Amino acid sequence: MNKQNIKEKLNKFGREKEPFLFIISYDFTKVYIEKLDTLSSFIKYDINSKKTLPKSCKIDLKKFPLTFEDYKKKFDFIQNEIKSGNSYLLNLTAKTKIETSFSLDEIYENINSDFKLRVDTKEDNFVCFSPEKFVQIKNNQIFTYPMKGTIKADIQNAQKIILENQKELAEHTMVVDLLRNDLGIVGKNIKVDDFRYVEKVNAGEQELYQVSSKISADLEKNWCENLGEIIVSLLPAGSITGTPKKKTVEILKNIEDYERDFYTGIFGIFDGENFDSYVLIRFIEEKDGELFYKSGGGITCDSKVEYEYQELIDKIYLPF
Repeated sequence: MNKQNIKEKLNKFGREKEPFLFIISYDFTKVYIEKLDTLSSFIKYDINSKKTLPKSCKIDLKKFPLTFEDYKKKFDFIQNEIKSGNSYLLNLTAKTKIETSFSLDEIYENINSDFKLRVDTKEDNFVCFSPEKFVQIKNNQIFTYPMKGTIKADIQNAQKIILENQKELAEHTMVVDLLRNDLGIVGKNIKVDDFRYVEKVNAGEQELYQVSSKISADLEKNWCENLGEIIVSLLPAGSITGTPKKKTVEILKNIEDYERDFYTGIFGIFDGENFDSYVLIRFIEEKDGELFYKSGGGITCDSKVEYEYQELIDKIYLPF
């Protein structure tokens, strides 16, 4: 299904006020679009439900990340692209082999998250528990919530440190500016309603503070009829690519050396009146009997390679 077909199908369901679910891969090569009342058994999801209590079970997770030397080669390549003026912010990601005694089904059932998704087919086998909303539409307004900036919550004065960090401020500001421009494609009266607020996220054996912003725009009253146009025009998400978006996507494709697939793609639900969606991060997939956890972070000219490498590893967790 190409982009045009995706848009047409989403527009059709929106126009008919038909509740549906969709999952779109990062590069648009894979897509699931299904009516909620006939949803396939191989897709499970939980969205905007009340949080479960943290589990007391021991976190069983071993990580086998790429070496620091290999990461530094990618990091240095990106820094050269930034110095050449080809990009200002790039979200560099990698896949990490992991080992755990938990199956993907057990991870899905026990995960402590506002949102979780499980897909199990012959072609795709993954679980996602994303903390980052993509866009939300209600009362003829569209909202997006870019998330940039992570720090361990047990660090003394952690919130103050991350909010005063100039690299983090620059990175977050660039993403907010990019998504303001993106919303300007589909809406009017763009506003930054809340700039750089901090939320605590359960990351398994530790807690993290993550920095987000809230941006809004007004839509036409008939936005449901153009839902496909709205969603596809905003992809791929700015927070997991960079700026300028088109050139940055090309650079990332040349340096990441793996297929993101559904990782950093989009999941969404339309209930017939309102729309909610998430960026597919915090993502584990099974390939040929092995598990891989995909993670990453934003790189700017002020980034420190040791910090970025550690952040990539810290984002590999199971929030039980």
